[in-house]
Amino acid sequence: MTSPLFHTMDISKSSFLITGGSGFIGSNIVAYLVSHNAGKVRILDNLLTSSIENIRPFLDLPNVEFIEGDIRDSETCATACKRIDFVSHQAALGSVPRSVKDPQTTHAINATGFLNMIVAARDAKVKRFVYASSSSVYGDHPVLPKVEAETGKPLSPYAVSKKTNELYASVFANTYGMEVIGLRYFNIYGPNQSPDGAYAAVIPLFMQAVLDNKSPFIDGDGEQTRDFTYVENAVQANMRAMLVQDHNALNQIYNVAVGERSSINELFNNIARLGQSDLKAIHRASRAGDIQNSLADISKAKNLLGYSPSIHLAEGLKRTFEWFRQSALKSN
Repeated sequence: MTSPLFHTMDISKSSFLITGGSGFIGSNIVAYLVSHNAGKVRILDNLLTSSIENIRPFLDLPNVEFIEGDIRDSETCATACKRIDFVSHQAALGSVPRSVKDPQTTHAINATGFLNMIVAARDAKVKRFVYASSSSVYGDHPVLPKVEAETGKPLSPYAVSKKTNELYASVFANTYGMEVIGLRYFNIYGPNQSPDGAYAAVIPLFMQAVLDNKSPFIDGDGEQTRDFTYVENAVQANMRAMLVQDHNALNQIYNVAVGERSSINELFNNIARLGQSDLKAIHRASRAGDIQNSLADISKAKNLLGYSPSIHLAEGLKRTFEWFRQSALKSN
């Protein structure tokens, strides 16, 4: 499937650093850049929660470089940023429950690691630094849809770490004259997202459960809602943020979502239908730190970045389920 075009600028002479580039979202950004002949694509990843298999098809290409390293090490960050024009900082330790269990590691990677990266980008004089934030920063703010300027108190260490990123980004833009853009992701899903491990996201877990014919768990009553966003939309947002020419679009934070919401129960029913399954989910206790409802206002990203999500939930789930089905066939 040919990737649609999300940029108009010639990128054949530009260099890009994707941190967390062998992870779920990062590897999809790498695939886009490679397919559209970016001049240089450098990937930095410690492979802690990601898979080298996500980028293996690209590793022998002359314009692709892989650095196995950790953003908690400032020298590694400095090396990765040398001779780079654009940074897409995706490296992070995801999962609200994991952050509740281990706040120190979440902080070390997401907050200190972020600071190491933005310092390195400043010192290397990169043209622009785009980073992944999260809808979790909205915390206990009750109003829907979520608007960038209105956030509440964070409800988890993960949310605190992402809010810290946003604060540092604002200070570095104002103090050092950097061009920085933050992207608040709303429940991104799609190919290369792993169902493995204790902290896997809900969509890959549901898809794997259907393929394995094993009832999945739903936390709480399942009526909590999310603005599920197909990964191609997140790739689009990153490309537009890295290359946007409108000065008014810089040093801003944007929601990256579809602007539609679905309950967890509806989500599972849709996935079960895709797999022609009559499985029933098993409900269990709610998770600490979870928000009840999430829905994004994406008008700011539309107006300033030209962001326009092209893949909605039904199509995104269909594409993702087919990817999981094909992956299962390959592994058998």
